[in-house]
Amino acid sequence: MNALDALRAWTVRHWTVATVSAVATAVVMAVPTAVLPNPWFWREVPAPAWAYPVLALVAILSGLVAATYVRSPDGPGGRRASAGALLGFFGVGCPVCNKLVLLVLGYAGAMTWFEPAQPFLAVLAVAGMAAALRARLRGALACPVPVATPRSPEEIP
Repeated sequence: MNALDALRAWTVRHWTVATVSAVATAVVMAVPTAVLPNPWFWREVPAPAWAYPVLALVAILSGLVAATYVRSPDGPGGRRASAGALLGFFGVGCPVCNKLVLLVLGYAGAMTWFEPAQPFLAVLAVAGMAAALRARLRGALACPVPVATPRSPEEIP
């Protein structure tokens, strides 16, 4: 069995969690980074063309990783998923709109050092999320959680 077999075994509940989590991740990343224009946040530097596919990939992978927690809250991949989501946020964000980057590097440093590094952060984000998903799916195949059967009233102590 492979990871696709684990995905084929998912229930409607898994796919619902994946969809809701992916949409939530996309909104949480796209609104404050102003990748999608909105009235609350704006960008000093326009979003590069690669930011949109990265945003979509990180959101989809985040949703899929979240769905792996539907039945078993423990398992491998949690740290990689968190790191991947954080790197994705920094990868698609505006280099001079990020207060942390401006505090550490200043405006010139953000444009000189951080902006060229953003595509690498984006690649690391997608790779981290993919590794987390792979680890979670492999864990689901290696040690599946048995489905609990309801007990009859006579069996309950």
